[in-house]
Formats: sequence, structure tokens, C-alpha cells
Amino acid sequence: MRPDLVVRLAGDRCVVVDAKVTLAAYLEAAESTDETFREERLHAHARHLRQHVDRLAEKAYWQQFPQTPEFVVLFVPGEAFLAPALERDPALLEHAYARRVHIATPTTLVSLLRAVAYAWQQQSLTDNAQEVFRAGKELYSRLSTLGSHVDKLGRSLNTTVTDYNKTVASMERTLLPSARRIADLGAAQEELCAPRSVDAVASRLVAPELTLVTVQDERRTS
Repeated sequence: MRPDLVVRLAGDRCVVVDAKVTLAAYLEAAESTDETFREERLHAHARHLRQHVDRLAEKAYWQQFPQTPEFVVLFVPGEAFLAPALERDPALLEHAYARRVHIATPTTLVSLLRAVAYAWQQQSLTDNAQEVFRAGKELYSRLSTLGSHVDKLGRSLNTTVTDYNKTVASMERTLLPSARRIADLGAAQEELCAPRSVDAVASRLVAPELTLVTVQDERRTS
């Protein structure tokens, strides 16, 4: 149950590779000068390869690692070992794919690993884009809530300014005339300074993103 090779990729991902396929029948065919015996050994080679595919599928190597694709790579050390097997068993590749086993030679193994790594990179970009979307949505909501608080603060400031100006006007109408008469009679030496009214007001928020919650609150209270 221990794989021969685990290829580590970015993002703690990995691809499991098995290289235990027997090549004994192929080597016997290559060494023989008897055409009948040679053909029988090549058929045996194709049969051994198919049997190894089935054994790998039963092991389910991909279940041992949390960050692996749901297949295992059966490594064949050269095209010369794979081609005769496919000639005798044309359905071998389809059979292997159906069992989640990818047969790969040195050339196709590199291409397969690059394809898998690229697919994971694209998935990572998609996940990041979704996270950015969620963060942006949350920021937009918080900005709207903050706008509501700022708008309420501005209205409170304006109310305070209005009340202050009313107080100043009341002092000027009622208190200061009496106080000045006392000063005219010589009972006071210092001149009274009347407080000044405040003309500035807090600016209202106009951006719709900042006033959305405020408008909703006003509709609920109306």
C-alpha cells in the first residue's frame, strides 16, 4: 500500500505514481528469436499490464492523501514497453481510465503533472476570486452601516448647533438688555460680551452607498 513516488506540487498537493509493473514477459519476448513464443510473451505482457491496472485500482492510493486527484499514475519506463501492449490490447487505456488509473511513460508523465498543476492553479485562482468577492461584499455592507452612523452624527451636530443658536438668541433678547441697564446705572464696570451664533452646519452624506441604511431606517420609522 506504499506508493513508489509522490510528486509534491504547489499548495500542498501531490500526485501518486506507481512503478511496480512487471516487464518480465516483454523482456522474454525481446530476447527470443521464436516468433510464436515472442508473440505469446507480448500477449502475456499486455495481460500483466491490465492485471496491474486492476490491482492499482483496488488499492485506491488517492485515499491515503487528502490533497490528491482521484487517480493514480501507472508509470511505464518507456514507449517501447507500452506500444506492444496496446497493439495486443487496444482497450487497455480506456480500461485503465475507467478504473482511475492513468498509464504514463516518461514523456506523458511530465505533461500529465503539468496539466494537473495548472488545473489546481486555476482552481486556486477561482477560490481566491470567490474570497475577494465575499470580502468585498462584507466591506460594502459595513461601509453602508458606517455611513448610517456618520449621518446620524451629522444630524446630531446640526441639532446641537440649532439649540445653541436658539440659546444665544434667547440670551440676547431677554438677559442682555437687563444686564446692560445695570451697567448703565454704574453697578457694573466690565462690558458684557454677547456669545456669537454658529453658522456652520455638518455636511450631509449624498453617496448612495453610504446612505442606503439611513434611507431604510427612515422608511421603517415613517
